[in-house]
Formats: sequence, structure tokens, C-alpha cells
Amino acid sequence: MSTTSTTTEAGASLADLSATELLAGYRSGELSPVRATRDALDRAERFNPTVNAYCLLDPAGALDAARESEARWRRGQPVGPLDGVPISIKDILLTKGWPTLRGSYSVDESGPWDADGPSVARVREAGAVLLGKTTTPDLAWKGVTDSPRNGVTGNPWDPTLTCGGSSGGSASAVALGMGAGSLGTDGGGSVRIPAAFSGIVAHKPTYGLVPHYPGSPFGPLSHVGPMTRTAADAALLLDVMAGFDARDPWAGSVPARSCVAALDGAEAGLRGLRVAVSPTLGYVSVHPEVAAAFERAVSVFGELGAAVEAADPGFTDPVDAFHVLWFAGAAKCVEHLDAEGMTRLDPGLAEVAATGAGYSAMDYLGAMAVRNELGTRMGAFHERYPLLLTPTLPIPAFEAGMEVPPGFGSRRWTGWTPFTYPFNMTQQPAASVPCGFTSDGRPIGLQIVGPRHADDAVLAAAHAYQQATDWHRRRPPLLG
Repeated sequence: MSTTSTTTEAGASLADLSATELLAGYRSGELSPVRATRDALDRAERFNPTVNAYCLLDPAGALDAARESEARWRRGQPVGPLDGVPISIKDILLTKGWPTLRGSYSVDESGPWDADGPSVARVREAGAVLLGKTTTPDLAWKGVTDSPRNGVTGNPWDPTLTCGGSSGGSASAVALGMGAGSLGTDGGGSVRIPAAFSGIVAHKPTYGLVPHYPGSPFGPLSHVGPMTRTAADAALLLDVMAGFDARDPWAGSVPARSCVAALDGAEAGLRGLRVAVSPTLGYVSVHPEVAAAFERAVSVFGELGAAVEAADPGFTDPVDAFHVLWFAGAAKCVEHLDAEGMTRLDPGLAEVAATGAGYSAMDYLGAMAVRNELGTRMGAFHERYPLLLTPTLPIPAFEAGMEVPPGFGSRRWTGWTPFTYPFNMTQQPAASVPCGFTSDGRPIGLQIVGPRHADDAVLAAAHAYQQATDWHRRRPPLLG
């Protein structure tokens, strides 16, 4: 959909445009940041009561920022590469002037809320219009989005289904045009899971590429990443978010090559590139319609000239080690609570935190050893295969308000997310892009994984795939 044709259609909403399209319109003078922000806020007014994507909206503040942006564009002096683009922030990331309650009654509402986290500061400095905070489960502990504090967040394609999590509010907001993008966090799949269930793009960067403050109790599993409708927009946001921040002791330097620059010639870059394809990672049972959509997506890479080869990385499911790391993090999250405070938690969080509190230092170090071995194995694997393709999730979305589907073998969300959490353990970049739908209209995601520090290559491959397909252009039935 071109910017020109969209803006000339009577009644067309700028909420349907990508950040890249909006910026082109601002540059030409054909589009207005104020109108784009109003259209995004209109979508939120219409659909947030249905899907519960936002826990906080600031229309007055957003419109003030949009007016300032519009004045800068009129002067020909945009302040940065996101000037005037409406976006949302997951309610995990510190945002100056707004409470960051993390979906939890365990957080003191009094603040003070006087600082932006690093990624929020970067997008604000780049001129983005911040619309509000998006919903997350209690302390972002699980792969679906519901909490005692904020209730259940629904899927934009069918609000009776889960949107995934823990960045589920962000995914629902982006899919329905309540902002062109969102900043999410990913500790075990938390941007990729809801992206797959909601039909959008999300990218988990190499650990340390996007600084994070305050540090996550889940430690080096947790990454901050962009959630958008296109890989091009994800690259744009990631370029802004990446780089050093002194508050994060693990933050890296600005990468030598921007992700946006890597999109030029993305299709040509796939020609002859060795791409590993693993439909199951060697141990995952996959829903037949997900498997079929994945197979079709792989064929597109072959048509684009990639040297596609079936190859499993060769590791067994590291879920037990992940649980030690994750549940110990959950225990750290709630260690300050008294008995009464614990009763106000999501019961599942309270349960895994109690388990985590029982681990020893040797248990934790043993899990870290598993993680180290996994990282070494994947490093060797990527010397042969620069990219790995898997399904993002083995199943389509299920009933909202549940941690696992009815009758599912595992009691925990990790039982149905086996393709995502291994790559938090290895700290690799991994993106999810839409690659089809089930027969009853539930979105399906394709995961593209690369070696550490190859975020540009992962997003270039995602962009090439999207240039050859139109799944990302489909819109939820709620939009009419």
C-alpha cells in the first residue's frame, strides 16, 4: 500500500500506515503527525475496551508532542529519525511522568516516576510520540497476558483468544493500529510469542545491543526489542534503541552497520546464503497447520535464492535449565513482599517464585553451564549456517486467560514455547514475522535466528521475506 494512494482515499486512517510510510509523508508534507496521532488514539478509543491492550493512555500528552513534531517538520527540522511516529511502551520500561507498575500490585504506585529507561529515552529523543503504556502479565513472568491488576488482554484477530505475552498489550496495540510500533521486552519469547499470535513483527536483539535499566531480575535472559508491522519498521526502531548507556553495565557499543542500511539489497543478500531449516528443533511436536505454513515460508526463501538445507542444531530441550534461571528470577522479583503481598500476586507467579526460592547456588550455576554449552553449540552451528528458520510457536492461539491450552501436557507456559526460550539462553538475535493463518483465521509466525551481533542480517532476511509475501498486510476482522 503506497503512502500516496492511502492518503488520497476518502476517510483513510493513518493508523494503517507503517512508521516508514508515515515518515515519508511527513517529509513530503502530505501527512501530519497530529492526524497520525489522532488516528492512533481513535483506534485505541474504539478497540482498547475490547482487547485491553493499554493500561495507560495519555491523549493530551501525545497530542502536545505531535503538535511540536508537526511544527518541526514545517520548519524542515525534524529532531530525529522517529519524529512524529506514534508508539507505545510496555509497562515494564521506565517512562518519565507515567507510573511503571509492571502489571502488578507488588509495585508501589507512588514512584517517583522521574526517569526514562534507556530505550524509552532514545525513542523520545528521536521525536517519537508516546501514546501510553501497554499491558503485561504480573511482573512479565509468563507467555500470555493477564494479571490480577489489569485483567485479560485479547487477541486482535479474535478477542476470545490469547494474544500471547508477556508483551501482549504491545502486540494487540500494533496489530490494531493503536500506534505504529511498541517497545517490548523478551525474557523467554515475550516479544516473539505475541507477535506470532497477533500477526505482527517482533525482534529480540542480541543481548546488550539495547541497554536496559533498571536491570531485570531475570538477569541476562531479558532483552528489550521493537514490535511493529514490518521488518523495516523494526530495523528503524532498533537503530534508535541500540547503543551504550552507562546505567547498564552489560550494554555494548553502537553497531558498525545500521539495520536500516542492511535492508538495501536484502533479497540479493539471500542468494546463495546457507539457511538451516529446523521444523521441530529435533524434539518439538508441531500443529499440522503451523507445520504447513512453515513449509510454505521456507519455500519462499528457496525462491529468493537461499541455499535452504534441513538441519537441526543438535541440542535437547533446555527447559529444565531455563526453569532454574527463570524461576529464580521470579523469586528475586517478589523477595520484598510479605505474606499479604504474596496473596495479591498471580497465583502462578507465586508458585514458580516459591520453587525458585528453593534453588541452591549450585543449581543456578548448573543451569548457567547448560546455557554456556548451548551458546557454544549455536556459535559453531552458525559458522556453517548464517541463519536458522523455525516456527515461532508450535501451536496457534488458544483461549484467553489461560497459561496453557486445555488438556495440554505441561502446566507452565514454557511447554508450548520451545522454539523461543533457547535463544534467550544463547542471547542470539531472533525475529518473528507473520507467515500465514490457520483455516479458522489464527495468525502463524516464522522465526528467523542469527548468530550474536547479526541483528542486521536477521532483519534483512525478514524484510526480504516480507517483500515477497503479503501476510503482514492482512488486517484483523475488528478493523472491518
